[in-house]
Amino acid sequence: MTMSKLEELRQRKEKIQQGGGAKRIASQHEKGKLTARERINLLFDEGTFVEIDAFVKHRCTNFGMEKIEAPGEGVVTGYGMVDGRLVYSYAQDFTVVGGSLGEMHAKKISKIQDLALKMGAPIVGINDSGGARIQEGVDALSGYGNIFYRNTISSGVIPQLTAIMGPCAGGAVYSPALTDFIFMVDKSSQMFITGPQVIKTVTGEDVTAEALGGAMTHNKTSGVAHFVSPSDADCIEEIKRLLSFLPSNNMENAPIFETEDDINKIIPELDEIIPENPNKPYDMKNIIAKLADDEDFFEVQPYYATNMITGFIRLNGQSVGIIANQPRVLAGCLDVNASDKAGRFIRTCDAFNIPLLTMVDVPGFLPGTSQEYGGIIRHGAKMLYAYSEATVPKMTLIIRKAYGGAYIAMCNKELGADMVLAWPTAEIAVMGPEGAANIIFRKEIADADDPQATRTEIIDNYKSEFATPYKAAERGYVDDVIEPSATRPRLIDALNMLASKRETRPPKKHGNLPV
Repeated sequence: MTMSKLEELRQRKEKIQQGGGAKRIASQHEKGKLTARERINLLFDEGTFVEIDAFVKHRCTNFGMEKIEAPGEGVVTGYGMVDGRLVYSYAQDFTVVGGSLGEMHAKKISKIQDLALKMGAPIVGINDSGGARIQEGVDALSGYGNIFYRNTISSGVIPQLTAIMGPCAGGAVYSPALTDFIFMVDKSSQMFITGPQVIKTVTGEDVTAEALGGAMTHNKTSGVAHFVSPSDADCIEEIKRLLSFLPSNNMENAPIFETEDDINKIIPELDEIIPENPNKPYDMKNIIAKLADDEDFFEVQPYYATNMITGFIRLNGQSVGIIANQPRVLAGCLDVNASDKAGRFIRTCDAFNIPLLTMVDVPGFLPGTSQEYGGIIRHGAKMLYAYSEATVPKMTLIIRKAYGGAYIAMCNKELGADMVLAWPTAEIAVMGPEGAANIIFRKEIADADDPQATRTEIIDNYKSEFATPYKAAERGYVDDVIEPSATRPRLIDALNMLASKRETRPPKKHGNLPV
């Protein structure tokens, strides 16, 4: 082979590596953003990334596009190793035609999606794009449709993670929304269907891009995103951390990690952690951390519906999904957003063979017209559906309150909990003592010589008789009442026992989830 041929290959590759050129790369850096290739290099183990379709070009001749060169077609695609495991990725390159999506750009992404699905490996999409390439018209829209379709077909088969690291507007937002987890970078990423100018024209509202679709908007208010990071580099570290809790596909289990943490560890602090006053809050995250290997808790959606906690821990090296009430926020009540957050997380864990640990301190569903009008019945039903549908090992730990329908919704025995443990502080009943006294004993209280004293006496009797774990344990709804300090060894033991669990559901096309 003549050197000229090799030289031509090297020159072509070098040009593609430069993306939109030094000026545009500098502009990207000035905004505090990394380039597509810099992001890829941070994600993959050094020297393992293999690029695919670097030479692909658009074939659009409309609106002067025939004169525009787009190295790599504005997106870098390929595969490599992340912590020694195969992962596929695409990263849109904002330095090339604003990372806009045209026909061939979309075909590159679709090809990587197909490969990831065939190989049973996670895919990480890095979005930084001005949206559809208007010059390519319906070809661009067709490209989006192909990506959305593959997102849906891959759902529940391989983990799909999306990092929003720049603008993501219009139709482009639906691919991230169809994936399992969305990461955003504070102050440099936005997502919205219609931008500030369109909103101003149509509704007259004045809103900035950041307020409309910034990272905190979607992490705290809308619940669209799951994580927010201060920089691109931090975001990629979070992606790698999440991947470590997930299997490569739905036919595998999550990787087991070596731990020095004692599986038989007794934690005396847990015996004192619940306040004497049942109406006094405490931080559930402290309990979760104490139970986890090395006190390591990776929270998912930490800013959204904070009355519900979701995230991952490891018990003896094994990934476990946590769903827990947070007594510090709305007393741990279930509401529309908390039900959505939990239902989605339960189904994600079930899809990827991650056992579930539900930690219960719930006084009920949040009352009020806004909740009823917002469809709490429909949204609350998502949790019931998700737990009932899930076939992974399900452990439930009742810590304090477990009242009424919310007790059921937090995975009681009848929703398929394989092991239900309760602390002595557990209160399992149809409703709280005060409410029960007002309904059941209304007449006795009204007719008494001293109604207040009678009411207090009735409440105390109800508490000692019913606001305990023992009535439920007598009926077998609770498998054991345990000392809080011994919780970690009991959970690890239950997890080991449940390792061989096999459970199926009736054959069907799919269920009809109360969306």
